[in-house]
Amino acid sequence: MKNTYSGWHVLYVKHQHEKKIHAMLEEYEFDSFLPTVTTLRQWSDRKKKLIKPLFPSYVFLNVRSKKEFHKALTVKGVFKYLQFGKEYATLRNTEIDRIKRFLNLEGISEVATVSHIPGKGDLMTINYGPLNGLDCEVIKTNNRNKVFVRIESLRRNITAIVPNHFLTKRFSMGKKNYSMV
Repeated sequence: MKNTYSGWHVLYVKHQHEKKIHAMLEEYEFDSFLPTVTTLRQWSDRKKKLIKPLFPSYVFLNVRSKKEFHKALTVKGVFKYLQFGKEYATLRNTEIDRIKRFLNLEGISEVATVSHIPGKGDLMTINYGPLNGLDCEVIKTNNRNKVFVRIESLRRNITAIVPNHFLTKRFSMGKKNYSMV
């Protein structure tokens, strides 16, 4: 029987308080992770770089015990654990590692998340860097490829601009997908 409490969970937290809550969790010696991206914000008189959470209102927490699971809910600004139906949203260590490596990869820009399923597009496989082997869907815009990478555990997508040479065309034959090099 799977231990419901241990592993990476998703805390749903107060909007625009993610960094503060992440810092408090670390102060209490929790193993937490807040993926962030740098964005350029344009005002009428200036531009400013902002560091924003990749997943707004989410902080990831690696829970080690039932006691720790419940104690995290006492941190000010934490509302609850993200759930789909009756099950808590959990991530595998490999998914957390891929998110970390993805955010540190050179050549990736305009990283954002979307919660809707992407429209129809080419099925591709990323063939370079830490995301090597990850399937994705591409939408062409302005001679660049916008890539949607589905992370099943979160029921979210990551979007980013990825250079053409990072991608290999995929095609479908029956139930299996095959890569063309």
